[in-house]
Amino acid sequence: MSEATAPPPSFRRAVASLSAVRPRPELVTAVLDAPPRLAPHSWALRVEADIGHRGDGQDDLDAPDTFGTLILLHDPAGQDRWAGTFRLVCFVQARLEPEQPRDDLLPEIGWSWLTEALAHSGAAHSALGGTVTQASSVRFGDIAGPRSDDLEIRASWTPTDDPTALGRHAEAFYALVTSAAGLPPVDVRPLTSRPG
Repeated sequence: MSEATAPPPSFRRAVASLSAVRPRPELVTAVLDAPPRLAPHSWALRVEADIGHRGDGQDDLDAPDTFGTLILLHDPAGQDRWAGTFRLVCFVQARLEPEQPRDDLLPEIGWSWLTEALAHSGAAHSALGGTVTQASSVRFGDIAGPRSDDLEIRASWTPTDDPTALGRHAEAFYALVTSAAGLPPVDVRPLTSRPG
């Protein structure tokens, strides 16, 4: 890799900060190839969650209930629409419970999961924008099956933290995925039936 294409130190520090955050055991992460041509330098992470996931590496997450992608973009020259040199982009998709699609406030609730996660983690940012979409699918013919309803959250923002503190934004992203998956807070144990 030539010096001209090598990631600058600030980008490497940002990636190190994002990578250093360890999510709760129910979330499984993997670094992805970032989409090309969005910025001179980019990095991406995928996270999958399943309400039944035990966190012991034995679960099959081929069809997770909830998954998301976080992408870090960096343009050393900056971009006007970013109002900065870094941009974070996220996408989260969650399978809804049958009663949830009837809730007209669900898009607002989904957006609040993101804004509250950013605030709670102390992730300083600007130029936050995005969409929350409820999507329904019905299968017919040879692939007939029950209706499937999903919630999709797409958002981007400019982190105003120092690159070494971008871990706060990873914490917020993991909190968003946790909320979308319906996982209980880490200090709360789900109720289980007693044997016998």
